[in-house]
This record gives sequence, structure tokens and C-alpha cells, in this order.
Amino acid sequence: MQAGDPVVGVAGAQSRSEDEESLGVKDGKRTATQAFGSGVPKRRSSSRSIKRKKFDDELVESSLVKSSSRVKGPPVIEPIRFSGSEPSSSEKKKVTKSGTSLSLPLTMVVNPAPITKRVKKSKQPLHITKDLGRWKPTDDLLLINAVLQTTDLTSVHLGVKFSCRFTLREIKERWYSLLYDPVISKLAWQAMRQLHPEAIAAIQSKALFSQAEEALLAKVVSTSQPKLDVFQELLSKQPAVFHQSRTPKSLLVHWQLLKQYYLLDDQSVQPLPKGDQVLNFSDAEQMVDDVKLKESRDEVLEHELMISDRHQKREIRQLEQELPRWQVLVDSITGMSMPDFDNQTLAALRGRMVRYLMRSREITLGRATKDKPIDVDLSLEGPAWKISRKQGIIKLKNNGDFFIANEGRRPIYIDGRPVLSGNKWKLNNNSVVEIAGLRFVFLINLELISLIKAEAAKMAPQ
Repeated sequence: MQAGDPVVGVAGAQSRSEDEESLGVKDGKRTATQAFGSGVPKRRSSSRSIKRKKFDDELVESSLVKSSSRVKGPPVIEPIRFSGSEPSSSEKKKVTKSGTSLSLPLTMVVNPAPITKRVKKSKQPLHITKDLGRWKPTDDLLLINAVLQTTDLTSVHLGVKFSCRFTLREIKERWYSLLYDPVISKLAWQAMRQLHPEAIAAIQSKALFSQAEEALLAKVVSTSQPKLDVFQELLSKQPAVFHQSRTPKSLLVHWQLLKQYYLLDDQSVQPLPKGDQVLNFSDAEQMVDDVKLKESRDEVLEHELMISDRHQKREIRQLEQELPRWQVLVDSITGMSMPDFDNQTLAALRGRMVRYLMRSREITLGRATKDKPIDVDLSLEGPAWKISRKQGIIKLKNNGDFFIANEGRRPIYIDGRPVLSGNKWKLNNNSVVEIAGLRFVFLINLELISLIKAEAAKMAPQ
């Protein structure tokens, strides 16, 4: 039995003999044709294959797979028995149902349409697809701009940074393909047209400088400090020479690069010494002209240096003013117990930690700050945040008497007696002076004071 032969089964057959089961395929076919020929009218059919859609073929093939999976063992065609010359109405319905389920021609079932005829795609060669995948549209645009600027593929290979590290041979093959291969050039042109305008502008700004552009830039003097206006004027005068994406800033950067490598017209490179002697770094440093290395003035840096210098000088002056205070500390440690005075010390104000020497006729007491210096800084003795900046004044009269005047807000206690703000009191030898909890003993150089009194007495009669 072939794959397309119809299988007909009649549900009304009640018995089956052993002879009928052992019949061959040919006898079964003859019996089936006799049965159909007697009762079923003939149908007109064509031997040509019917072209159907894709889903029809799939439906037929799936139905064949299902029917073949249901029938196990060798195919058998059962003979059909009728009680009379014509089949009954129920049998006609069953026959028509079974006939419509497999109404496709034999050729369509046996030889289904191949899938390769339905799918027709134009495949590009393998090397073209691979080449297009490696070369991006940005690379093609870079290559075209660089070649138009320099007309030298070697310079393009050395100066252009592509997305991949192409060799010189690959760059040459790509350029020739863009020129002479219609398929590659068309695909590349379509891909480049789909690029964003901002990406195109960024690629064009990276175009190499041509020899004509560098020749115009080399005419700018190296000793000058050109501004952007110079290069803007150059662009306006020579619009045909420079690339459309050139800006004054890009021209200034390239001019500085030419100046760095001594490629300007007014620059000359000194020849290296010939012979066995090898030029070392120290010799090359001596050959460098210091005038050429002189850079332009940096106003911001100079301003910062001036401010830092001013702060340093102010700190130096403050340290110089603090020297007498540190001298007091040194004297308090080395000569606290020494009762003797020198010829310049009129009196001393001795505390628990320090001793202040009075070498002028008038001194000020208080708490020193950075802005306002004080002769006697009481903060060296102890906590002095309650003391005014100018707490009091000790003054020597011509008759040899010492007086203290209170200039601060808090009172000053002299031997337990308060001296309010704006008042003054006489100081004697060994007087106890108390200011905001800090106690001092006032010691007078009696020998020096006696000499002063004697001189004052001599001058009085005259």
C-alpha cells in the first residue's frame, strides 16, 4: 500500500472471514473500486498537482503523521459488503465523510512541495557580511574624511584612530572596496546616511590637517601669543583651504602642537652632534634656549603668590611682637628667685608663673590679641578671658611714685581694696595686685628709683 492510497472502513460490516483477511493489496483495491463504482457517482479530477498555500501543506503533513501513528502494523484494506446493489443512506454518508477527509491528489501527498522553493532569500557572500560587520559607518566616514584631507593612506593609518586597530593593508582594501565594489559602497553609503548629525559633526571635527592648512598655520610667528581672534581672521580669509569643521580653538591647539615640535616657519631644530660622542641629558639641557622656554604670565598664580606672601609677612611681624612675651617666660623660669634688678628695670610685676619687667615709665596691662598688642599680657599667667583687652596702665611719676589706673570693666584689687573703672591708686613695694582671680606682687627697684628722685631734686631748684 502506498502512502496516498485511501483507507475505507465500514462500521456496518458484522463479520470478517479468514479468507477476506488474507487477501492481498491488489484484490482489496479491486473490491473497493467495484463497490464505489456501483453506487457512488464518478468525480472529475486532474492528474496535475495543486499548488496550495504554506499552511495547507503543513495541515496535510500533520494529518498524515497522525494517521500513520494510529495505524500499527501492515496496512490492510477491508472489503466492503452491501446487501443490495446500492448502498444505504447511512453507508453513503460514511463513505462521503471518509472520502472528503482524504480528497487530495496522490501526487500532492507523495511528493510534497519542498521548503527550499518557498523560502527565497538573496544571500550576500560571506566575506562581504564579515567585512561590513567589522567596519562600522563611523570608521568609513573617518576614512573618507582623512583620505580627502591627506590623500595618503599611510598617513591615515598613522593618524586616524578607528574603532579597531586596522592594518595598512586592511585600510587599503577597504578604500578600494568603497571605490570599486558597488555592493559594499552602496551598503556603506546607506549606513553612513543613518548616522546622527551630532555624530557626523564629531567625526568631521577629528579630520586630519592637510598640508595647505599646516602651511597657513606655520606662518604665525612662534614668539607671539596669538589669541582666538587671529585664527578667526585666518578662517574668514581662507575658507576654501580649511575644513568646514575647523574652529578657532582647534586651530590654536594645532598651532601649539606645531610649535612644540618646532614645525613653524620661524623655528629651526639644532642638529645633533655627529661622531662617537652621544648626547646626554645634561648637554641637551644646556643647549636649550631659556628665552624660548619663558611662558606667559599667569595672573591668577601671581595673585595667589602675592596673597600667601602677605600672610607670611604678617605672621612674621606677629612672632616678632611675641618675642618679649616669650622672654618673660624665660626670665620667669631662669631668674624668678633673683631679687636683684638691672640698671634698666624700674619695677617688676611677679606672678605665680611669670614675671613682667617694667623698663619704661608707662606700661599697659591686659589681654593681647592679634590685632592689638599689649605690653603686659596677663594671659601668660593663667585663664584671662574675664580680663579686658586694655585692663589698666601703670605709670611712674616724676617724684618716683607708681600709680595704676583701671581702664577695664572689672575692678582691680590693690592690697584687697577695689579700684573701680576710671579710678587710679598708688602702688607701693610688695603691693598685691589682683585682676580677675590672678594675683601679682609689685616689686620696685628702690636703688634706681632713689637715683631718679635725686635727679629730680637737683632739677627742682633750677
